Amino acid sequence: MAQAIAETVFDIIYLGFALTTGLIMLLKGKTTLDKKMGCMAALLGAGDAFHLMPRCYALFTTGLEANAAALGFGKFVTSITMTIFYLILYIVWRDYYKIKGRTYLTAAMSALAALRIGFCLLPQNEWLIYRQPLAYGILRNVPFAVMGILIIVIFTQETKKSGNLAFQHMPLAVALSFGFYLPVVLFSGALPVIGMLMIPKTLAYVWVIWMEWKVFHANV
Repeated sequence: MAQAIAETVFDIIYLGFALTTGLIMLLKGKTTLDKKMGCMAALLGAGDAFHLMPRCYALFTTGLEANAAALGFGKFVTSITMTIFYLILYIVWRDYYKIKGRTYLTAAMSALAALRIGFCLLPQNEWLIYRQPLAYGILRNVPFAVMGILIIVIFTQETKKSGNLAFQHMPLAVALSFGFYLPVVLFSGALPVIGMLMIPKTLAYVWVIWMEWKVFHANV
């Protein structure tokens, strides 16, 4: 019961923060950049709610395994929305740093996102069972990880080039999010305690949103 209460409180605070900041940026933003950042945050909160709310329900009722279908569907939705989240973050990077050209990079990010979503749609993922096949968990996360690497590289390069420090910690936040997430994909089936790494992974996303919120607030 203590785990259920602690997770639920954490999840409500996190989802409330993501959705509230996202909607404020969307509705009150004066620029297209503000609205893109708002869309990112709102999408993050809405997508994660599909997984976190069933998880909270399961912890308070019949347990995780008994609610495998709802949890699996939520995980599927989150996998899609997180892919779009990073694609929008790439667009935010182009908008904020006023990037021109580099169509090859846009094509690469779009192709990786499409590949990731395509892998997520394969029935072999078996989303609705409690323990999904590890091989497909790895497969669908390969293009996702490459997207993350590209985001880390381009934000690092542009921060150094422009001297603008607003997103100087974005590479670290993204690196941490993947650093905490990938062990969960690889080892949580054998060692469920590894799943606790999703908490610092979530905090890394909060850091991403907070950086965007400060950029938005500076323009208000």
